[in-house]
Amino acid sequence: MFGALVLNENYSFATLIFLNFGNHIKPMKFRFILLFIFLFVQSRAEPVVREDLKNIKTAVYRAIESSSVTDSLYRVLKSAETESPLIVAYIGTLEALKAKHSWNPYNKIRYVSLSQKTMKKAVEQEPSNLEIRFMRFSIQHYTPSFLGFSKDLEEDRKAIVRQFKNRKFGLADAALIRNMAAFMINSDRCLKDELPVFKKYI
Repeated sequence: MFGALVLNENYSFATLIFLNFGNHIKPMKFRFILLFIFLFVQSRAEPVVREDLKNIKTAVYRAIESSSVTDSLYRVLKSAETESPLIVAYIGTLEALKAKHSWNPYNKIRYVSLSQKTMKKAVEQEPSNLEIRFMRFSIQHYTPSFLGFSKDLEEDRKAIVRQFKNRKFGLADAALIRNMAAFMINSDRCLKDELPVFKKYI
């Protein structure tokens, strides 16, 4: 009962769609990835590049099913000097995962609330970023509406449609674009005349 109180368990699926990682990661390689991320956030304030994101996404993939990885990665990213909106959005995603992993109903509510505040900050910093909008959309999609944390779905849907129409994909690669398009179609939250915008990328 409490496991589904805040985040539907299908949120793991939504996160996988975003991350697009399906292969198992060897522990030694994963430790190297975490070290890389730690060094990255401690030494750089430059814009995040594709390779940086790949390593962070790999780590977040591991966090989906591991509360310890979620906590470790959360601490690392929170210590970052960078103000990158994408990094802020990943922190918000990890806060949603902390809600998923928590057994305490109060902590679930607290982390989802915190996640929404963090995602709001990321969107305000870079409102035209497709990946940030999609992260918030996917989190709110699987958050029960009666909790009051799903108020940005329409705004984010419109922004995502607009970015797809204008082909403004940022650092998203072809596979991520395809998966985001499929998720939007299957979410049943799009208007009928919006569906063709996504179908052309499937």
